[in-house]
Amino acid sequence: MSVPYEATGRTQQKSRTREALVDATRALLAEGSTPQVEDAAERAGVSRTTAYRYFPNQRSLLLAAHPQLSPDTLLPPDAPDEPIARLDAFMAAFTRYNFDWEPQLRTSLRLSLAPSPEQSGARPALRQGRAIGWIEHALEPVARAHPAVDVRRLAVAIRSATGIESLIWLVDIAGQTRVEAAETVRRTARALLDAALRDA
Repeated sequence: MSVPYEATGRTQQKSRTREALVDATRALLAEGSTPQVEDAAERAGVSRTTAYRYFPNQRSLLLAAHPQLSPDTLLPPDAPDEPIARLDAFMAAFTRYNFDWEPQLRTSLRLSLAPSPEQSGARPALRQGRAIGWIEHALEPVARAHPAVDVRRLAVAIRSATGIESLIWLVDIAGQTRVEAAETVRRTARALLDAALRDA
């Protein structure tokens, strides 16, 4: 098994160089471009030769720029316990997270739809992230008060209708502002919760 370049030798310095390249990529993505390895190298002040030691191609670079934040929950410690208010609070935080990381998440979506040379044309799976767990945590009061509700299934339904994919469609295709899109996904999440409670 080959050892990654940054795992040998002066590892701390290599870690800083890698992070500089990732930060440069994220900055370029936020500016609306889809950078190549040499673009990130120039922005980071790193030679092209060095940059390619860390990221042999654009795909590996863009995947590394995907958001790495993985908190256990998006809710604050004083989040409400009432199910609807708690879900509303979660949706506000979840939508803010998606818009904060929008350039990287858009790039991740593009990569998921583009054939990978390493996979002989197969499409890579999207990173699953923590969203389902975050939503399940937000629905804990529902699980306690309504044991007949399949919280896992409800969380998957909410994620499918309110994630970055939905926000992109609402903004790019439906022409909503980001404020309007945030309200749309909030109402969608609430409607799904209401339907689950009625069925239960």
